[in-house]
Amino acid sequence: MQRYHFYTADVFTDRQFGGNPLAVFPDARGLTAEQMQSVAREFNLSETVFALPPDDPAHTRRLRIFTPGSEVAFAGHPTIGTAHILATIGEVATTGDVTRVVFEEGVGPVGVAIRSRQGRPVFAQLSVAKLPELGPPPPDAEAIATAVSLRESDLLLGDYRPEAWSCGLPFLFVALRDRDALRRARIDRQRWEQTLASYWAPQPFLFSFDPELAGSHLRARMFAPGLGIVEDPATGSAAAALAGYLSQRRSVSTALRWVIEQGFEMGRPSILEVEADAVENRITAVRVGGSSVMVCEGSLTL
Repeated sequence: MQRYHFYTADVFTDRQFGGNPLAVFPDARGLTAEQMQSVAREFNLSETVFALPPDDPAHTRRLRIFTPGSEVAFAGHPTIGTAHILATIGEVATTGDVTRVVFEEGVGPVGVAIRSRQGRPVFAQLSVAKLPELGPPPPDAEAIATAVSLRESDLLLGDYRPEAWSCGLPFLFVALRDRDALRRARIDRQRWEQTLASYWAPQPFLFSFDPELAGSHLRARMFAPGLGIVEDPATGSAAAALAGYLSQRRSVSTALRWVIEQGFEMGRPSILEVEADAVENRITAVRVGGSSVMVCEGSLTL
């Protein structure tokens, strides 16, 4: 029998019980992949992170990230939340206002900048290892709409037609006419299995351009039944890929920035900050950041 310590944090929020909850095991040495999956299923959070020594000693940690249903190569809120937790518990020494770490993930090395105030981490921002990639054409608009219990007329088409993008984890981006349509969205499991389950990007990320809060640009929701996630309160990997989708809708040659509201319909309000650099309509860098707060700690004996 061995005891494994864990911590939880709420990510993309500055207050407890908001944002996206995350569990992190700072030292997961000795756990098998099967045990990690079982633990993630037991916690039943969007993701659980298992930190291991890095393969490259120049890096900070190797991260294995599991949803309740499977392991994923990259995810935003686990990356940001793990940086916050490791810095808070002293596993990463903060140096001045900004501390830089590198996590090894399935998608490659992911850099994270941890911002501190009076020696305490308050914000973390990741830089994607893989730039946004456009996926194959999705099913038709009517099929997508029915999969999320909406009408085709609820979707924006034309320049804002549905498209799939990925920075290591693919999402289907679906622009909706307004926040009311976003509120009404629900996964129809049967329709989803018929139309999206086998598609390149089976996770629909729905958004509208009429957010609730001043300073926000978008309101969003994300459903991932194939990963065992009914709805995700905050999806950093989707926010990163969304930069690819949005940047193609305007002429870009400098820095771009979006603030995304997510999780409000779940009672887990989250704020994700996205930045992209571009040269001649070509994305050259994407960063996603947000605040985190510690919630609890405990141990698990296996």
